[in-house]
Amino acid sequence: MTHPVYASERTALLLVDPYNDFLSDGGKLYPMLRSVADEVQLLDNLRRTVAAVRAQAIQVYYVPHRRWQPGDYTRWDHPNPTQRLIQERHTFAKGSWGGEWHPDFVPQEGDIIIQEHWGQSGFANTDLDFQLKQRGITHLIVVGLLANTCIESTARFAMELGYHVTLVRDATAAFSKEMMHAAHELNGPTFAHSIVDTDGLVQTLQQQ
Repeated sequence: MTHPVYASERTALLLVDPYNDFLSDGGKLYPMLRSVADEVQLLDNLRRTVAAVRAQAIQVYYVPHRRWQPGDYTRWDHPNPTQRLIQERHTFAKGSWGGEWHPDFVPQEGDIIIQEHWGQSGFANTDLDFQLKQRGITHLIVVGLLANTCIESTARFAMELGYHVTLVRDATAAFSKEMMHAAHELNGPTFAHSIVDTDGLVQTLQQQ
């Protein structure tokens, strides 16, 4: 693992899927990840991470999952298992409370909202890579949900495209401890350049 320098003009925070359905009481998926989220203090660490990058004038990119709407996945040849569950649950439904941003993570003026991703990678079939390259971004800090799906897929794709990738292990969550272990201890070290906790990230940012 490296000790990166996060130059503000070359660094971006990717905030993945900060929806009510994931992060709020009453959200459709919140009960499934609440135990892990509480253990790692997910909401507090997301708040601290976002505040720290904003204080350093680091660009924030919202990387949202597709908001379900009628007709999605109809007659698809091979929707993946997650897409089948979204079709069943109507997760992040467009126009619903669950598909709105968590109130602590509403985009601010100057934030960039990327096209919604259909699968797990925030890069696949979206404008994320284009938007990053147009602004000369080389270093990515990736936080949000879920650790072993959209975070891992987005971060791994970023590495393949040549970005420096930082994962923040307690600014994400998953449906089980085993999934968190796989994301950060088994899979993450094969592609991420740095894996830190929120305290370490904030300290590094404040020292630059």
